[in-house]
Amino acid sequence: MVTLMKSGTLFVVATPIGNLEDISSRAIKTLKEVDLVAAEDTRRASILFKANDISPKVTSYHSHNLKRKTPSLIKELKGGVSIAVISDSGTPGISDPGSVLVAECVKNDIDITTIPGPAALISALVLSGKPTNKFVFEGFLSNKKARRRRQLKDLAAEKRTVIVYESPHRILKFLADFNEIFGDKEIIVAREITKKFEQVLRGNAASHIQHFTEHKPRGEFVLVF
Repeated sequence: MVTLMKSGTLFVVATPIGNLEDISSRAIKTLKEVDLVAAEDTRRASILFKANDISPKVTSYHSHNLKRKTPSLIKELKGGVSIAVISDSGTPGISDPGSVLVAECVKNDIDITTIPGPAALISALVLSGKPTNKFVFEGFLSNKKARRRRQLKDLAAEKRTVIVYESPHRILKFLADFNEIFGDKEIIVAREITKKFEQVLRGNAASHIQHFTEHKPRGEFVLVF
């Protein structure tokens, strides 16, 4: 069935978290038809666009310019412009500025729809082997040691499966704190999900610390415990 692009609508479009083949046909169609794409990383977006013969009008929309850009995007939407928001990778609104734009659209009674697709947290959860019926997503914990330790201590009482994101630059610090607070508790470390060097490591924090001391941490990490 052919659907007409509705003017003045925000399209929240999920894009691949690694493998470019994971983009949906509906996402491609939407990105081709909207008036404007607000991309968290225009360089990464250009790779996706080139691979799928998409040539949209693009504007950058990330954490460093969202205060300035959000009002202008809302104005465009109110004026009838259709906009797709895409994140660095995965589903917009999950630990990225897309959530701010969606919230402002809600406040301004602007139509919003989603083009679902990949999300790193869900992929890591199903790969982990941990219970999936109840889970909590904490995003990125603090980069400040004292606050991160407090957050981990709070999570020590959590009965549900916990999922957090971490960067390669902070993974060893996170694991050191986890080791002190959780001891031998198993934590699943997933990195480069869907990419050529996808890796899922199972063990306690001490074993992961040893591994990443010997092998330089690369890629984005999802931790499940």
